[in-house]
Order: sequence, then structure tokens, then C-alpha cells
Amino acid sequence: MVHTFALYFPENEKFYGWQLVTNMFMHGGFAHLLFNMYGLYAFGTLLEQLWGTKRFVLFYFLCGIGASAIYLLVNYYKFHALTNEFVAGGISMDNIMHLLETREYDKAVFSSIPEEQLNTIYSIFNYPALGASGAIYGVLVAFGMMFPNVKLMLIFLPVPIPAKYFIPALVGLDLFSGITGVSIFGGGIAHFAHIGGALIGFLLMLYWRNKINKGWRLVDENRYTA
Repeated sequence: MVHTFALYFPENEKFYGWQLVTNMFMHGGFAHLLFNMYGLYAFGTLLEQLWGTKRFVLFYFLCGIGASAIYLLVNYYKFHALTNEFVAGGISMDNIMHLLETREYDKAVFSSIPEEQLNTIYSIFNYPALGASGAIYGVLVAFGMMFPNVKLMLIFLPVPIPAKYFIPALVGLDLFSGITGVSIFGGGIAHFAHIGGALIGFLLMLYWRNKINKGWRLVDENRYTA
């Protein structure tokens, strides 16, 4: 199922267009699924009640698909930047493809390339992305824009922080991790998918801000916690 429905790099033979959608239904384990679905429940329930199911479902899928597309675009740029760097260093495409297909390489040929870069290009090409986190980040941004004064907190940082500060800080942390590769949440996280979902959610909210049901103004923000 992972080979069919998770999101692969576009130049990998395992890539199919439907994976832009189906990867949102795939998860790496029970904990991954649990946290994503808790986020959907905690932040999405009120939005669905206020917007209606059709608008919320449309928003959710647009954020998820946008997250997938932006993730692929970033990886496409990184992959070909590394490929061009390898070729400029005198490494043939045959040697590069052998590395990508087998993870084996001639150390003499790749002697000038740091191992970190070899691992990066192999991972981009072969490791799929999966999970609803990109869509959840879009929902999180929408929640923060509609309820900026609701206080939120992380489990390991039990300090209530208004959503208008908490959510931008969380997205900024993902951006930092995506650029530097340093993550406090551990490895194997598609940070640019999170950023992509947040960006699409933000743009949709700007586009819909004069059209969205204004009934949310009747909600007492101080009584809603997540």
C-alpha cells in the first residue's frame, strides 16, 4: 500500500499522480495517525461547524494537495541542484542512477562528495512522504486566523500561548528545520509539506475572508481550549 499510495518523487517509477491525494490517508504508525487525527478533531471540528461540511472538506483537501505539491517542488529543486553539482564534479549520470537504484557507489568516483549529500539525494528519490500533517497545518492556520486569542500549548511545553503567536512560531520552527535539517521533533519529518499546507491554508483564508460564514463571531474565544 505504501508503494501505491504514499507520495514518491516524480522521477521515481513508483510515482503516480493520485499520490498527491492518497498520501494523506497513509501514516507511519499508530502514534503518527493518533496525533494527526487529534489535531484534525481539536482544530477542525469547530471550523466544520461554522463553515459547513462541504467548505471544510474542500479546504482540507486543498491544503493537503497543496502541501504535497509544494513538498515535491522543493525536493525537485534540491534533487536537481545536487545532481548538477555531481555532474559538474565529473560524475556521470550512469553512476548517479546506480547510486539511486541500489544505494551502492564507487567511493573513488564519489570521493569529492560528502556522504550527507549522497544520503540526501538517495532519500529524496526513494523515500516516500505520507501523512495528513500538511492538511492539518492548513487547518491549524485557519483556526489561528479565526480565533487568534485562543490559548494553546504543547504537551512538553505546558505554557498557554495565544494562537496568533503559537501557530506562526510553530510554522517558523518547521521552516528553520526544513532549511537547516535540525529538528527538535526528530528525523524523517516532511517539514516543507507542513509549510506548504500552512501556506495554502493562509492563502485560502485571505481569499475567503469576506465570504466565510460570519457566525464564528458569536463564539466566545475564551471558552474554547485545545
